[in-house]
Amino acid sequence: MRRTRILTAVLALAAGLLSGAPTALAAGPPPPKLAADTYTWKNARIDGGGFVPGIVFNRSEKNLAYARTDIGGAYRWQESSKTWTPLLDSVGWEDWGHTGVVSIASDSVDPNRVYAAVGTYTNSWDPKNGAVMRSADRGASWQKANLPFKLGGNMPGRGMGERLAVDPNRNSVLYLGAPSGKGLWRSTDSGSGWSQVANFPNVGNYAQDPSDTSGYASDNQGIVWVTFDESTGTAGSATKTIYVGVADKDNAVYRSTDAGATWQRLAGQPTGHLAHKGVLDAKNGYLYLAYSDKGGPYDGGKGRLWRYATGTGTWTDISPVAEPDTFYGFSGLTVDRRKPGTVMATAYSAWWPDTQIFRSTDSGATWSKAWDYTSYPNRENRYTMDVSSSPWLTWGANPQPPEQTPKLGWMTEALEIDPFNSDRMMYGTGATVYGTENLTNWDSGGKFAIRPMVQGLEETAVNDLVSPPSGAPLLSALGDIGGFRHTDLTKVPSMMFTQPNFTTTTSLDFAESNPNTVVRTGNLDSGPHIAFSTDNGANWFAGTDPSGVSGGGTVASAADGTRFVWSPEGAGVHHTTGFGTAWQASAGIPAGAIVESDRVDAKTFYGFKSGKFYVSTDGGATFKESPASGLPGGDSVRFKALPGGKGDVWLAGGAADGAYGLWHSTDGGASFTKLSNVEQADTVGFGKAAPGASYQTLYTSAKIGGVRGVFRSTDKGASWTRINDDAQQWGWTGAAITGDPGVYGRVYVSTNGRGVLYGDSSGGGTTDPGPGPDPTPTGACEVTYKITSQWSGGFQADVRLTNTGTRPWTGWSLAWTFTDGQKLTQAWNAEAAQSGSAVTAKNVAWNANVAAGSSVSFGFTASRSDANAKPGAFKLGEQTCAVA
Repeated sequence: MRRTRILTAVLALAAGLLSGAPTALAAGPPPPKLAADTYTWKNARIDGGGFVPGIVFNRSEKNLAYARTDIGGAYRWQESSKTWTPLLDSVGWEDWGHTGVVSIASDSVDPNRVYAAVGTYTNSWDPKNGAVMRSADRGASWQKANLPFKLGGNMPGRGMGERLAVDPNRNSVLYLGAPSGKGLWRSTDSGSGWSQVANFPNVGNYAQDPSDTSGYASDNQGIVWVTFDESTGTAGSATKTIYVGVADKDNAVYRSTDAGATWQRLAGQPTGHLAHKGVLDAKNGYLYLAYSDKGGPYDGGKGRLWRYATGTGTWTDISPVAEPDTFYGFSGLTVDRRKPGTVMATAYSAWWPDTQIFRSTDSGATWSKAWDYTSYPNRENRYTMDVSSSPWLTWGANPQPPEQTPKLGWMTEALEIDPFNSDRMMYGTGATVYGTENLTNWDSGGKFAIRPMVQGLEETAVNDLVSPPSGAPLLSALGDIGGFRHTDLTKVPSMMFTQPNFTTTTSLDFAESNPNTVVRTGNLDSGPHIAFSTDNGANWFAGTDPSGVSGGGTVASAADGTRFVWSPEGAGVHHTTGFGTAWQASAGIPAGAIVESDRVDAKTFYGFKSGKFYVSTDGGATFKESPASGLPGGDSVRFKALPGGKGDVWLAGGAADGAYGLWHSTDGGASFTKLSNVEQADTVGFGKAAPGASYQTLYTSAKIGGVRGVFRSTDKGASWTRINDDAQQWGWTGAAITGDPGVYGRVYVSTNGRGVLYGDSSGGGTTDPGPGPDPTPTGACEVTYKITSQWSGGFQADVRLTNTGTRPWTGWSLAWTFTDGQKLTQAWNAEAAQSGSAVTAKNVAWNANVAAGSSVSFGFTASRSDANAKPGAFKLGEQTCAVA
């Protein structure tokens, strides 16, 4: 469960790929004017998928809240739909680091104003400095103030905070705590200009690992939070008392009582820990502090909670457990603004058996826990959890007590009670945002209900994407949570890939002529690094690793699925027939090469390494170096072979200080021609040909005509159309792209923290229905009903409906009856409804047409009692189907 979220393209950055340096071009005619198309962009729904280290409620307007993510931008809460709206999609390619948000602040004097401190890494991985983004329209548009130092939205300590704060009395004044020894900064003009507070006495000294030569774990975490005491100011005048938290175990808290003119270490403060949070209850005059021995968000073995009386200077240890009994630090910290004296905190680093949430209604004198042991290992929860909207949050696990699934959380550094509603609380985890709307049940002895409050917040980092010609329209390879099979892009899949469950999937492929055969590779702390599926990714089984494998690398399936070539980390390139039980080393190709397959010839595979292209015609046993020259010299390259075109290969990649662009081969890689109208390109993919076109549509994330964007070509790259716009850029999109083979104009785009985006053209996006459909299916049919997983109180099933007649269908409706009281909870790839025991599943728009001899599949989850008999009969309209 230790999910690390390091940028996919770190090596590419080191090579200068994203440096933003201009490409050296010979003098010539001006670039052509680009065509453009209007696209509608949506996320393939996953809901969450990454760490949410900060949630901020506005203190003067109801229902106005923001969430920040470590690499995926910031979001605003939409109360009417109970969803989140992304706010930083306009961040472009060269400023990709500004999708990492280290802090966010909402202005309570003018709720239209919101600020975000952005920047992803403080070391060399991010070539740009940080910035403070400011908005006067709640994040709909932004202005930027660049800073003379870097910020670390994805650095150690990112769950501490908030580092950015607006003066609640004079809102033109803001403070920002900086990392890396850069000190405390102040703006007096609403975030337009910033200057260092020269007399602030401590820049911090704590680093997670001072010996880390990469600069990632060795960076000084600096100044980590700023809190104003609003009671010490009046409207229009600067607040006098300000508290600042510093990453220094001996000197963690400082205070100014003269609006920042002078600063003093707070007398009598505890030492030996870092103050992750400082939250002030101004009505009672208490500053609450959550301490940990580490900076988080993963580490932390000891912690304390302290209360500081602002009027008397008295410190009180209010920790809910004795320090020897902690194996975690405290971080999440909040007070109930409507019920002074109510305070809550989290044990953010309690990985096993679960995180813990503590609540006090008497200013920390006594506490209760969200769960406790009855008799070990059994536990009793004060809460219920319903993750049916994001069922993958169970991780497909079946843990032994005291662990439970789904977990209450981990990395729980964000915890906030709604300042206008004592019953609403939200908290962030390493994978989602959870929340409740009946929190005060806790105090009356009842149970409060927790559920995901994350819809619209998409935070996965995407490594690979495929869209097979049949079966599910989208399979994804993701960081942290493995990947998903999307049978319906508008619905959250029931489960990520399991058996095995890779922490990160690095590569994904399918057999072009047999799309039911799928292979994926990935990273796992202990276990295999490759898995196979024979049912289009619905179910998986592990392969066997060759000796020395340490990571997933890249993998390719033969066009017919009879053999595979794998280039894993830690070992050289290998090949096998069958499903990976007897790997043999491939000759003639260097270790670490990127591998792909020809999509027609089952024995032809391709490889690329350090500017050289390699070809195998014997199933991957031996490779020969191609004589092709002029290709990119580094390894920031992605290439693919065209479905249906033997030896037709497209290659994208390079770096700003060398060869960079898009190349095409029609002779199996023996030679490549560089497209002169593409300045830079990083991905390439194929989709359904345009109406009247004979060649498949090309898609790329590229720089064409001097513009960075996502582009489409319907004429083999002779001309290009930009299909995104400046408001839809999503930072870095260089990992993967693919069109949909069945829907012209549809494209799937990878991001590094904003999930999988898919776009449909205003002039496209329709599926060819084929000739002569039967408008009301009356022919023979067959149903396969399979229970794929089952747990106490529920189950999941897949249904395959086959047209065994002689005419195609357009539209279908399948009916059956449950006999044991089962109740549908969710369906995908079909519109399902239940009345009593009768169930009806109807087609959705994209799978309405079923050719003779073809099948359509859908799935669902349902509740159950102890019995769970399969339906004995199915009807398609009035036609009774055979049951397989």
